[in-house]
Amino acid sequence: MTSSRQQLDHLLAGVARGDEAAFAELYQAAGSKLFAVALRILRSREAAEDVVQDSFFKVWERAGDFDPKLAAPITWMAAIVRNRALDEVRRRGNRPTADVSELDEVAGDDEHPVETIGRREDVERLMRCLEGLEPDKRQMVRLAYLDGMSREALAKRFGRPEGTIKTWLHRSLAQLKGCLEQ
Repeated sequence: MTSSRQQLDHLLAGVARGDEAAFAELYQAAGSKLFAVALRILRSREAAEDVVQDSFFKVWERAGDFDPKLAAPITWMAAIVRNRALDEVRRRGNRPTADVSELDEVAGDDEHPVETIGRREDVERLMRCLEGLEPDKRQMVRLAYLDGMSREALAKRFGRPEGTIKTWLHRSLAQLKGCLEQ
């Protein structure tokens, strides 16, 4: 089901008022996209289903906190799912693996699943800003924030201390933020 930002804004406002019908409609409108986010990180259908269910509970509880001026509704909900999925990865003590060839396709001409999560213009702007990063730092940001790779795993992969990875990620995010604010 394709949902417009306005429709999702309206549904989240209804959920904030405790409207169960709006919540059910929101689940129908966004559930499959959010499941894709969880599945990409967890690589387990059962775990992804659990995470999405828990995440929708959080959406129900926190819908009043949503501010449409700060983020698209699907982006806000996807952040909840992503954070919950990463918590699950940490709890299990395993780390998701990233296929570099798959990550290289993010900036390709084909539509990437990330583009379906948020508004296309925002994603295109983000991709342009990502291209402004040095290749290693761009790959590091993708591995950390799209695939949930830990700083420890990044340190091993790039042969650098965790502190350096933390600093590079922090600086890269600051650079992306500056680019996106222009």
